[in-house]
Amino acid sequence: MKEFSDQSVFSFVEYLQIERNYSHYTIDFYKKDIEHFSMFMAEQGIERYSDVEYLDARLYVTDLYNKKYTRSSAARKISSLRSFYKFLLKEKIIEENPFALVIHPKSGTRLPNFFYEEEMEHLFAACSIPTLLGKRNLALIELLYATGIRVSECTNIQLKDVDFDFSTILVKGKGRKERYIPFGSFAFDALLTYIEEARNNLIQGEDHQYLFVNSRGGPLTARGVRYILTKVIDEASLTGKIHPHMLRHSFATHMLNNGADMRTVQELLGHENLSSTQVYTHVTKEHLRKTYMNHHPRA
Repeated sequence: MKEFSDQSVFSFVEYLQIERNYSHYTIDFYKKDIEHFSMFMAEQGIERYSDVEYLDARLYVTDLYNKKYTRSSAARKISSLRSFYKFLLKEKIIEENPFALVIHPKSGTRLPNFFYEEEMEHLFAACSIPTLLGKRNLALIELLYATGIRVSECTNIQLKDVDFDFSTILVKGKGRKERYIPFGSFAFDALLTYIEEARNNLIQGEDHQYLFVNSRGGPLTARGVRYILTKVIDEASLTGKIHPHMLRHSFATHMLNNGADMRTVQELLGHENLSSTQVYTHVTKEHLRKTYMNHHPRA
């Protein structure tokens, strides 16, 4: 069974990498979810993916709830397995998808964390240091905030993707979908300074065209971005749980707060569905409520 299982997962991972162009981070989640499911099925005496039936899938979901998994975690696992079995069905490895009719638990809406505009100023001040890494950090944070791109998209940008004539970058998003995103004067200046005064000194003979590099000259990774942001946050004396996506959340929230229409923000973020962008309306409504309470004489 293990050889069949490994080959099925290997083929699925290859499909996610080549045809879906998913990040390593996302693929790792799929692999862990499938491994968790496989271990549970083995405990039930089921030895092949093709032996899993609808009732077995339901039993697995029940076990997730019994073990107090959150709705969002359970939903992700079910989604991973539904996609996996859909792939196996397409490849004619199985005859039916046992997860096709499994009800997807509704995830609780989690409001995105973001930086206030004043906090962003503290961030920029904290990395405005005239060193090679300081210039890189400022360019990195300016670009993430100016464009709202994902960290994985940012680390894949190459020099040829930056168009200074039109102040745009070419971003390769999920599913190999490309989009052009404009950036403003602050990001323009920070990027130009970094490229002209820091990047060549940092790259140290490395032969690659990635825009952002680490201290050893290699391409900057998502983990590296997290480390940089955490360090800058600490230097800016900001508190709270930090993750790189907060700059993306801040971009969307500030755009909507300042009057941008949701369709434009959706396109800039690279969201396929408007519902993914609408979560930010909860944040902007809170902004409106606070503004009202602070400024209306009868509030």
